[in-house]
Amino acid sequence: MTNIAMTTASPIPHAALPGELLSILDAFSEPAVLLAPDYRIIAANQTYGRSYGDGLTLQQRFCYEVSHHYTLPCDQAGETCPLKNASLSNMPQRVLHVHHTPNGEEHVDVEVTPIHDAGGQVQFFLERMRVSRLASPLPKAGGLVGRSSGFIKALELVQRVASSESTVLLLGESGTGKELIAQAVHEASVRRDGPFVPVDCSGLTETLFESELFGHEKGAFTGALSQKIGLVEAARGGTLFLDEVGEIPLTLQVKLLRLLESATYRRVGGIEPQKADFRLVCATHRDLRQAVEEGSFRRDLYYRINAFPIMLPALRERIEDLPLLIESLLQRVASGRRLRLSEAALAVLSRYDFPGNIRELRNILERAALLCDGRTILPEHLPDECRRSQGSVQAAAGMPSEILPLEDMERRYLLWALARFHGDKRSLSERLGISERTLYRKLQGARYK
Repeated sequence: MTNIAMTTASPIPHAALPGELLSILDAFSEPAVLLAPDYRIIAANQTYGRSYGDGLTLQQRFCYEVSHHYTLPCDQAGETCPLKNASLSNMPQRVLHVHHTPNGEEHVDVEVTPIHDAGGQVQFFLERMRVSRLASPLPKAGGLVGRSSGFIKALELVQRVASSESTVLLLGESGTGKELIAQAVHEASVRRDGPFVPVDCSGLTETLFESELFGHEKGAFTGALSQKIGLVEAARGGTLFLDEVGEIPLTLQVKLLRLLESATYRRVGGIEPQKADFRLVCATHRDLRQAVEEGSFRRDLYYRINAFPIMLPALRERIEDLPLLIESLLQRVASGRRLRLSEAALAVLSRYDFPGNIRELRNILERAALLCDGRTILPEHLPDECRRSQGSVQAAAGMPSEILPLEDMERRYLLWALARFHGDKRSLSERLGISERTLYRKLQGARYK
């Protein structure tokens, strides 16, 4: 059995702790901790001590100090605090945070449950933590990376839906990483050992649609020299990913709807119905609701695939992740060279809008890596459109080429400065001469955390 690390957190004496609460902590294999309403640690299991202990006693310490290394509660530091929300709602709350662990910073799924006394008043909070392997908040050569609020919000939805069989609809601009998110849904599901089959719907013509998706029997049509397995059958036991589902012609949408409603299909030229067995994930950059109103997308199909929509942020909406993405992508496009961006080059990219999103960023860095003879990418290694986006000399110096509202100017400057500090809010607040709390509040107002 797991041991319990006790603290003497005031104002709750140890003797007042019900034995069953300590037994509950003892039963969890993942890190679990009992918290007072003032965020102080009352008791923790041994796994929590191994995951978050730094060699110092947990006595009288705050949960946000141990897991986040913050000097103030999460909600005051610009994040969603599950303990505060559980206190306000009197119900369990679950969020995704970035915690400090022995393995470095990791995404952690945090669940807080209020514990009531006999009178129905909240006396303690049980907090359980599970490390999420869906993405990394640190540079990584492969997979998803990110730590901005927009990215974490999307990742949190992926974490919640992955273990179910619900159909997922990924929305967002082209180049935002929808296929990587779809793979993350698959890898976190009970079907992870099955195949992940991507289908580019924009490349399926009407004549090929049924043959590609459902397969065909030998002799079904001219050129069908043998039986062919369709992509639906290839996805048996796994996940079928329909990329750009909004591009499927209206005449073919009814066939997809029939497949989803009946979970059966027939190979072209076949008679016997085949049983479909896959988890569906769809993606599109189109506004499907508008397409429904315009009559170019079936309303019944839209409601069938829109069971759990997830909006992926554009790169310009998660500019805080830019240094992290750059470092990760350079590991992929220039493996072994240990390339880095100069501060001037990073400043140029931090003011660029990236209409092609992460896909465009990868192309920019791949080109820059080929042009760079040393180990430092300079502004002259970046495409002309990136440098032209800076406007006049005044803009390059941090001044806009037009008169802007002060709030908009402050937002641009803060995001530019945050990119230069690689997302380190504490160091940035010191450099700006303001408190961390003020910086977090201003970043929240800019829709970033």
